[in-house]
Amino acid sequence: NFKSVIRSARLDKRKKDETFLGKLGGTLARRKKAKEVSELQEEGMNAINLPLSPSPFELDPEDTMLDENEVRTMVDPNSRNDPKLQELLKVLIDWVNDVLVGERIIVKDLAEDLYDGQVLQKLFENLEGEKLNVTEVTQCEIGQKQKLQTVLEKINDTLKVSSRNIKWNVDSVHAKNIVAILHLLVALSQHFRAPIRLPDHVSIQVVVVQKREGILQSRQIQEEITEIMFYFTERDAFDTLFDHAPDKLNVVKKTLITFVNKHLNKLNLEVSELETQFADGVYLVLLMGLLEGYFVPLYNFFLIPENFDHKVHNVSFSFELMQDGNMEKPKPRPEDIVNCDLKSTLRVLYNLFTKYRNVE
Repeated sequence: NFKSVIRSARLDKRKKDETFLGKLGGTLARRKKAKEVSELQEEGMNAINLPLSPSPFELDPEDTMLDENEVRTMVDPNSRNDPKLQELLKVLIDWVNDVLVGERIIVKDLAEDLYDGQVLQKLFENLEGEKLNVTEVTQCEIGQKQKLQTVLEKINDTLKVSSRNIKWNVDSVHAKNIVAILHLLVALSQHFRAPIRLPDHVSIQVVVVQKREGILQSRQIQEEITEIMFYFTERDAFDTLFDHAPDKLNVVKKTLITFVNKHLNKLNLEVSELETQFADGVYLVLLMGLLEGYFVPLYNFFLIPENFDHKVHNVSFSFELMQDGNMEKPKPRPEDIVNCDLKSTLRVLYNLFTKYRNVE
């Protein structure tokens, strides 16, 4: 009978391939015949939910019902046991609970507790010190998504992150996508300079399933959540200058202005305000070309940037040029430079001054 066929297919599959992708694939990759659609859907679900080592991969039944070219992503359960990921989850949960201690809110699971926007709203309000005009509690999905949309729009506006770097949206957060939620919380912790230490190089193994020509195909990708993390709690010479020696700070600014103009003057360019004139990244790109002795093709950057994303691209590109010149990756984020953060701009320019001050 049909059940014995399924049982036999399971045993054969276990013998042939014990890998995660092998189990996720298998019957999913078979072309569905019209008269066997319902049977193959059941068989597909059975194959996916076969016991895995060390933990089972549970897939929502809806995840096997894809439209043509539709894509679904899910986390490889084995990836959840990674010690670095567990450390990141713990650090973020502790941080969120510390911020929300006055709200009498206790977060235990980031995906389950943050998906509807209620906790995210309170977290942002406490970090930003601003009350959001949204419905406090709502149980219906439409109301939750509307609230989440408002909260995320406010968060994105505050973070001023380039649109291409936003790795979360209403649908992914509401679907309890832990990858999107982690990206969001890491961005918030960095922007608000949370007094926490996030582990470096945390990544999650993600399975991507897509339907093409009636066949479900799968692949695995590594989604990087954190890179090398820099911490603003570690003070440097510029923190001291800003806090205790404004007169010396002015001397440093004048020194750096003299240094950059010495080279930019070769292109008949000149700066007088470090806070703003490097914010679009153009002078940083041109300066790197002058210091390293090469011409930077104009198609590699936006000579006249028209929006925030163009500026972030330029600054990011200048950082790449710095690394090509055997410098360490700058600690500030490109967005910090674009947002005219003077301390971040000075850090970048001072590193250039240190390396290239003897270049004529």
